Parts: sequence; C-alpha cells; structure tokens
Amino acid sequence: MSSPADAHDQHRRPGADGRPRPRARIRNERVVFTRMSSSQDRAADLITSFAGSLPFVYLHAVWFSGWILLNEGVFGDAAVFDRYPFGLLTMIVSLEAIFLSTFVMVSQNRANARQNLRADLDFETNLRSEVWSVHIGRALGLDPEEIERHVQEIVTRARNEISTGHTTPQDPDRF
Repeated sequence: MSSPADAHDQHRRPGADGRPRPRARIRNERVVFTRMSSSQDRAADLITSFAGSLPFVYLHAVWFSGWILLNEGVFGDAAVFDRYPFGLLTMIVSLEAIFLSTFVMVSQNRANARQNLRADLDFETNLRSEVWSVHIGRALGLDPEEIERHVQEIVTRARNEISTGHTTPQDPDRF
C-alpha cells in the first residue's frame, strides 16, 4: 500500500540524471511530540498549567477563606463542620498537594522528553547541513579537511575568548 508521500514522489520531476529527486524528510518537533503524547499526558499538562496560574491561586484563596469563615461560625454554628485546627481541610490540601506534585513531575518528564526530541532533531538537522556542505564544497573544488582545520581554529579561538572574557577586535579575514 502506498502513502500519499509515495504518490507525490511518483509525480515529481526527475533530476538532471533522470532519477527522481530525493525528498527531504524534515521532521517537525511539534508534530512528532504530539504523536508521542497520550490523552493522559495532555490531561497532566492541562492540570499543571492551571495549577501554575493566578486563577488557581485566587480560587484557593476564596476556597480557604470561605472554609475558615464558615468553620469559625461566621454564618452560624449550624454550618460548622470542621472546627479549628481544620483537620478535614488539612487532609484535603495534603491530598491535593500529593496529586499536584505528581502531575508536575509527569509534566517535567514530558518537558525532558520534548527537550531530548528537540536535541535529536537539531542533531539530525546539523548532520544534514554538514553532509550537504561537504558535498557542495567538493563540487566547488574545496578540500574538506582544510576547511575543517580552519573551523577547528575558529572554534578554539572562540572558546578561549568566551572562557577568558576577552574578545579580540573583529578581523575581516578572521573567518
């Protein structure tokens, strides 16, 4: 069974040598990460996102204030159900903290996975660029080893400047 990409490849114009041109397979980080995430992951992200917002703080301020006022008898003794030191409130808040910390850890793990994916895609893109640069350089008659030596000199010089905090004036022939 062929995919839409294969059908597209069949209708592409051939290159100078008569063969079909290779199709660049560049992966989009957002698309790849979305495919990796489950509904549980997205739910954890939504909960963590809300828990880290000011509406969450305001909601809790109103909730705690209402709870304390109600249980201090401001609205009458008949409404009191959790006298000071508010043991039920303490237990509920502790359970909430346990669950929220778990959701935060799940979201942090997903953020780490996304960073790793981004690093992999960056590496893939950099490797592609290097391979293309070498091929283009060879087509132009440049020696890749000589260029690599020059690059290493520039990298070493730049690292030294960064580590010492001293930069040298820009020389037009520096690169």
